[in-house]
Amino acid sequence: MTAQVVLVTGASSGFGAMTVRALAGAGHTVWAGVRQTTARNAPAVADLDAHAAEHGVDLRAVELDVSDQDSVDAGVARVLAESGRLDVVVHNAGHMVLGPTEAFLPEQLAAAYDVNVLSTQRVNRAALPHLRAQGSGLLVWIGSSSTRGGTPPYLAPYFAAKAAEDALAVSYAAELVRFGIETTIVVPGSFTSGTNHFANAGQAADAEVAAAYDARYAGLMGQVGQKLAELSPPDADPAEVARAVVAAVDAEPGRRPYRVHVDPADDGAEEVNAVGDRVRREFYGRIGLADLLGPTG
Repeated sequence: MTAQVVLVTGASSGFGAMTVRALAGAGHTVWAGVRQTTARNAPAVADLDAHAAEHGVDLRAVELDVSDQDSVDAGVARVLAESGRLDVVVHNAGHMVLGPTEAFLPEQLAAAYDVNVLSTQRVNRAALPHLRAQGSGLLVWIGSSSTRGGTPPYLAPYFAAKAAEDALAVSYAAELVRFGIETTIVVPGSFTSGTNHFANAGQAADAEVAAAYDARYAGLMGQVGQKLAELSPPDADPAEVARAVVAAVDAEPGRRPYRVHVDPADDGAEEVNAVGDRVRREFYGRIGLADLLGPTG
């Protein structure tokens, strides 16, 4: 395994915080993209620094607000200036919202799309020129089983945004392969414990509409959460997502997995994605572009 320089977005908590620690423990130079490093997320930065000192690993926080192109550009520039290169970008930043779809304002859907989808484009436009110039690299996209598996109600803005992210990742994979840049899409399922995704989720703004739905669907989210928890094995560990990222980064270039599922509840996404990815491979062959599938397809 060759040590890589890795940038992970949304690294202050959840999958991102687990991933930067796991990557650093595997011997990589890891930059944890965090917004408001001297304000709201200062405690998270202090925890990162303490972890790096305790374990003797190369783990550093970098100010990076994925909703702001200037911040993204400055963060990537700092990584390049201090590390001399960038090998891997992990698109992890995201935000969940909960509530009846009609009760969300259009602006709220746009905000969900911004943080879950447009953020990846900002980071790519800052990082990809350097990866293309060096002729190698890896993009890791942290997706969601909700894009293809069972999709319970009251999560539509998040699900729609993650589906868009997945579509973007698939297209980017083909467009980057001739530059020597590989793609891995990690697909987590529902982890009802060990992360703060549900606890920190945004809510629908139109309380009147939300109340109308609550009259017919009272207790729906509690029911969904309970059933998801029952479907998951008691030892379901969200750190498995971080370990999947490490495995992809550590894999020999040219042999990295295209898509990896980490879904303890088994909501069916792996089965559906297998069909979609097969159809994609077959179609690329039919139109004479099989080389764009990369070494592993």
